[in-house]
Amino acid sequence: MKPSGILETVLYAEDLDVAQHFYGELLKLDQISREGNRHVFFLCGNQMLLIFNPRETEKRSSGKLPIPTHGAYGPGHVCFRASSDEIERWRQHLIDSAIEIEADFEWPPGGRSIYFRDPAGNSVEFAEPRIWKLE
Repeated sequence: MKPSGILETVLYAEDLDVAQHFYGELLKLDQISREGNRHVFFLCGNQMLLIFNPRETEKRSSGKLPIPTHGAYGPGHVCFRASSDEIERWRQHLIDSAIEIEADFEWPPGGRSIYFRDPAGNSVEFAEPRIWKLE
């Protein structure tokens, strides 16, 4: 047996209001839920992007589910799948939104990536799936 895919990706941000705006308004992900200052969840295709406040998730959940504590400090990374044309449109959208593009390059085996930061300092990437030979 082996896993068939990744269901959730998690990033951490202490200011959920800013993260909610960035991922919901700037990147246009569909928000699924928010629980106070603990987390905000977004749908991305058939996967979930979960943004947790590490100061809250390092505490035992007060809910009915026995979710273990977790949390990370420092920048994480997420990469969104995009075609070459979509990457160019995202690049212009980010520039128009005053988001600095940290890197924009072609991978040696083929495929383009652009990198930028979310307000919490996480590294965010748009890349063609062919960088991993997935298409």
